[in-house]
Parts: sequence; C-alpha cells; structure tokens
Amino acid sequence: MKHCLALLGGAILPLAFAPFDLAPLALLSLVLLFYSWQGAGPWKSFQRGYLFGLAQFGVGVSWVYISLHDYGGASPVAAVALTCALVAFLALYPALAGAVSARFFRTNPILRLIVAYPALWTLTEWVRGWFISGFPWLNVGYSQLDTPLAGFAPLLGVYGVGWLAALTAGLILGLFYLPWLKATGAGIVVAALWAGGAWLNQVEWSSPAGKPFKVTLLQGNIPQEIKWEPQHQRETLKLYIAMTRQHWDSDLVVWPETAVPAFYHQVEESFLLPLQEEAKNSGTDLLIGAPLLEQPGTRYYNALISLGQTPGVYRKRHLVPFGEYLPLQPLSSFILDILQIPLADFSAGTDQQPLLKAAGFPLVASICYEDAFGEEALTGMPDGAYLVNVTNDAWFADSIGPLQHFQMARMRALELRRYMLRATNTGVTGIISPFGDVVARAPQFERTTITGEIVPMRGSTPYSRYGNRPLVSGLLIVLVVAWAATKRLRLTRRDSSRGY
Repeated sequence: MKHCLALLGGAILPLAFAPFDLAPLALLSLVLLFYSWQGAGPWKSFQRGYLFGLAQFGVGVSWVYISLHDYGGASPVAAVALTCALVAFLALYPALAGAVSARFFRTNPILRLIVAYPALWTLTEWVRGWFISGFPWLNVGYSQLDTPLAGFAPLLGVYGVGWLAALTAGLILGLFYLPWLKATGAGIVVAALWAGGAWLNQVEWSSPAGKPFKVTLLQGNIPQEIKWEPQHQRETLKLYIAMTRQHWDSDLVVWPETAVPAFYHQVEESFLLPLQEEAKNSGTDLLIGAPLLEQPGTRYYNALISLGQTPGVYRKRHLVPFGEYLPLQPLSSFILDILQIPLADFSAGTDQQPLLKAAGFPLVASICYEDAFGEEALTGMPDGAYLVNVTNDAWFADSIGPLQHFQMARMRALELRRYMLRATNTGVTGIISPFGDVVARAPQFERTTITGEIVPMRGSTPYSRYGNRPLVSGLLIVLVVAWAATKRLRLTRRDSSRGY
C-alpha cells in the first residue's frame, strides 16, 4: 500500500509545476512520500523513494525523448533507453534521502518529519543541482513561485523555498502523530511560515539604479530542423535584421540563443558590422546569440555578443552534457557510439568574464539552461543591473519542458530582485519583474516581438551575497545535532532496559 502511495506522490508532483501550476499538489506529494517512509527501514525507504522518483521524473522530464529522437537523431529505441536511464538515475536522489533518514533517524517519528525528511530532501535536491553537471529540474521550490513561500527566495534561494515546502509537508503530517496541544502548535508554525513569506514578498531588496529604458525581444520561430541548413542561413539572418530594424526606437534589442546560424566571423563583415553601425546611429544596443570560433585555434563557444556603444562577448560557462560536451569519458563515448547521437563539442567560458554592458548598464547574461542554476548568476552580482537569458527551447517542441524552463527563469528574477529579459527562438519569450511576475510574454511558435520598459536595479538580496552556503551548512548542522540526539536517546533507552 505504501509503495503505491509513494508512486502516486511522485506522479502528481509534476502537476505542481508549469504549465499546470497546481502548487498545493507539491505539499500533498511530499506528505504521501513522508508517510510512506514512516516506520520503514532503510531498504524499504529506499524502494519507496525510488518509486517516487521514477514517477516524478518519468512524468516530469519525459520531454527529453523529444530532444533525443525528434532533433538529436537517435532512434526511437535509443531515445527511450536514454530517457529511461536518465529517469532511473534521477530517482536515486529521493531514494537516498529515504534510506539515510531511516538509517540514522529511526527513534523519533516526529524528529524525522520536521527535521530529517525536509533537510535530506533539500540536500539531495541540492546535490542533484551540481553533481555530474547538475540537473535541477523539478526542484520543489519552483512550484511555490505563486505562493507566500516565494517571499523567502531572496533570502534562501530556490532550495530554501523547497525546504520550507518540505517542512510544511512534514508539519502537516505531524498533526496526525501529535497530541492535540502540540498539533495546534505545529499548525501555528505552518501559519507563521506562510504569513512570514507573504510579508517578506513585500520587502524592497533592490532599488532603481537609473531611468527605465525600452527593450525589444525577438522570437524568430525558426524550425529546428532547418535552422543549421546552409541554404536557410541567409534567410534567417535577413529575418532577424529586418525584425531589428523595426525597433530602432528601443534602447536594447535581444536576439535568441544562436540566432546567427553560422560562426560569428563568417557573417561579421557582410551582415553584422553594417548592422552595428546602424545600431550606433540609432542609439540602440544589440545582444546577439551566435557561435564564436576563437582564432587562431579550434575552440568555439556558445556566445552572447553585444553590438552597439559597448561591444563585448559572453561565453557560455555551463554547457549541456551530451548536447554541447561529453561528460564521464570514455564511458559516455561508448554510450554515444551505441546511440549514434550527434554532439557539438563546445568549450566552456571562464567564470572571470567581465559583465556585458547594454543600454548603459551592466547585465548578468546566461545562455540556454544556465538560468536553471541560481548560483550561476551570483558571479555578476551586485553589479548587474538586470538579467538576460537567451535560449532555444525548440529542442523540446510543444512539450511542458519550455514552460518549466520559463518558470525557473522567473525564480532567478525573484532571487536577485532584478528584471529578467528572456529571448527564445520558439518560446517562451518574456519580460519578468524583480518579483518574479510575468510583465509580458509572447505566444509560443509564432514569429513575433515583445517590447516593453524595464528599470535597471541595484542592491543585494541575502541570497545574492551568500548563495546556497548558509542553507546547506545550516541543514547539515541540524542533521548532525539531530543524529547525535537520536543516538544519545537510543543509548539511554538501552541502558534503562538493562537496569543501569
């Protein structure tokens, strides 16, 4: 029965995220998982956590198949195999959380609910966010963007919001284990947490650094299957240039990731330098996504290039495994030989890159799924006055993947209290406020533009200053103290039973 509850909990968790946005289901999902762990030993807790993870990721990241099969060139069998392998691996994280909690926190069921389960859930999410390049999709904190708990994001980041959601689930389940008076206290704690989040969401962590300026985001809607075909390159460039020329009244125009379907130097003289001169004459800065070949040499980068008053280049730092580079060689080479998936061999940019400057202000740039990693943007803070992400989610067609990705971008704006400009090829293109609200959003799979005004911001949130370190350190300390207390209680009970 409890195995089924764990499976059900994992299956409903993706419904708490975009595009469904049923945030309360995240709490119900964790309640079901935690209940399935209660009273179970390490092996059964591992099994139930693994079933939860299989359902969670099997439902929530099934769009990986589209990328591998429809656009990656893998056969249906190979795409299914690799998608299942990814899901099977990701399911190990909730399984590990269950096994560790049962192994080291067996004595007190309430301690497990309010300390061990929430802390271990959060720490395994954090490890999942960086181990082997990281895969932070479906972190519970993202599901709470439109709830009062989002007010804690500028303090604790997405992992802190996820921990508070897990703590809430533990306290709710604890109501059924506690006597009436203590259960009332647990309910008061839940109410206080959520009320505190609502209050924190009104705090002005940042302030205007200058006057508003006008921005335009381009969504070219170039089909992925023809994007890199040589006969379409000139048409694509002419399209983006024509779209740009319609917005010389904007202070900034942003193109999507690799909107230029050729190396930058191949089209610099014929297309981009003349466009740059037009931009300068109009007082408009351009941010253009293009692959960049480092000359002399053979290293090339996925880059965002600033054209206009202050030219500059940002080279993508966090590459997509199996899409832009090959991890875990030589094992991964063997896997790719079997699956026959084409692979680009990009180089990663360094962390010491100067910030791009556009529309008169420095900005924090990210490319593709770099905006899924909260810690990536911290290197540019507090100097960055706004955030820019360019991406190409055409790889995931009309699945839920692009909408989940856009939700993660909203969290970055909220954590850092900066406007986020997000230009994509097929969607979701949008402007996001410092409170994580969607100011403007383009429909997917349409050739269109978004124009609006944003305000450059200054100031630091606690999260932008300290990142994930305080939360992770605090949870580790709490777990060690709780484990020591559990061990001492177990020894005391054993001694009492022996009559000492």
